[in-house]
Amino acid sequence: MTHEARDTGRAGDRVPDDRRPLWRQRDFGVFWAAQTLSVLGDSFALIALPLLVLEATGSIARMGLLTAVGGAAAVLAAVFAGAVVDRVDRRRLLIGCDLVRMVLYGLVPLVWLLGPQVWLLYAVLPLCEAVGMFFAVGYVTVVRSLVGTEQLTEANGRLNATAAAAGVLGPLCAGVVAAWSGPAAAVGVDAASFGVSAALVALVRFRPRPADDQGKGESPGLWQDLRTGVAFLRGHPVLRALTLLLCCFSFLTLGLNDLVIYHIKHDLGHDDGTVGTVMAVGALGTITGALLVARVRRRLGFGPTWTGAVAVCGLAFAGMGRADDVTTVALLSAAFLACVGMAGTCSMSLRQEVTPEHLLGRVTSAFWTLQYSVAPIGAAVLTWAAEERGTTPVALVAGACCVLIALAALFTPIRRAGKS
Repeated sequence: MTHEARDTGRAGDRVPDDRRPLWRQRDFGVFWAAQTLSVLGDSFALIALPLLVLEATGSIARMGLLTAVGGAAAVLAAVFAGAVVDRVDRRRLLIGCDLVRMVLYGLVPLVWLLGPQVWLLYAVLPLCEAVGMFFAVGYVTVVRSLVGTEQLTEANGRLNATAAAAGVLGPLCAGVVAAWSGPAAAVGVDAASFGVSAALVALVRFRPRPADDQGKGESPGLWQDLRTGVAFLRGHPVLRALTLLLCCFSFLTLGLNDLVIYHIKHDLGHDDGTVGTVMAVGALGTITGALLVARVRRRLGFGPTWTGAVAVCGLAFAGMGRADDVTTVALLSAAFLACVGMAGTCSMSLRQEVTPEHLLGRVTSAFWTLQYSVAPIGAAVLTWAAEERGTTPVALVAGACCVLIALAALFTPIRRAGKS
């Protein structure tokens, strides 16, 4: 039994007017600001946590192991996240997830005052990734509670664009903070951002879910809920193909962030500030992709947009390993993230459009569980191979495989998916 209708009544009875432009919809605007601030802080941890490991151990394999452990926790959480999201008050869930991450990430700079404790990262990150998965599934479901179906792609694009804009400032500031007072302090900024995000989400009034979307008649079994989501994915030709191909794509790319940081610091010999600058330039690519995705999808259709974006991702990934200067790495990173943003926004919007409201959490949960099921293994393998063989051959092979994924999509229903 959900409580969103009752909570919405306490906050106010007015619901968003789908006919108004997004920038004039108050609740979407507050939610938009909350997510932007959260990403601004989260981009600190994106750089700071790998830097903490590299600073303490000097090993890219240890960086990849941390990424793999966090990814595995997210996959496990995804098994249950959809069932929980479809049953509870989604606003309270989002607020709770933000507060838990605030506390967990806040432990890192406090403990680091006593000296480096790498074990703590292997405890904190998996918990934060698991909680983050519950938040992410809830996040996808509430967007449709804020805007109309015809505005979903635009809303997702704007959320991604401003999140990426925060991602430009975040890495720059994180690099400065890490160089000045150490990466642990940057993690502290991330913790504070989650507190601000929780406060803003508390002000949002979500549209009540339909009367038939109250969990009545649903099986109480979590595994049955996951099977329900999987069954929907299997029955939809485009979503079925997307799930399989994105599983392979995630296997190849989850460890990319670690690879880029290691390449900049180890291979090219630059400092933490340069890492932050490169990540900020990459985030500019995400902004570009997020702002263009709605227009490109309207013109080309879903299939060509998604397939072309994945192909460019592969080419950029391959090029990053061969790049011998920071400028080239930054530009290729921007191209990669722009296309990841376009492909991801298209995929998310399609799921929101075709999935019944009462199944949206479970379908999203099943989709992400399957998509990232082998990604932690991929991150560990990618970074281990880079430490053994170097970043150049690993990036070339992984990038070529991403291009093959795009080519494979041409032989699936994705190719025929139009503007729906």
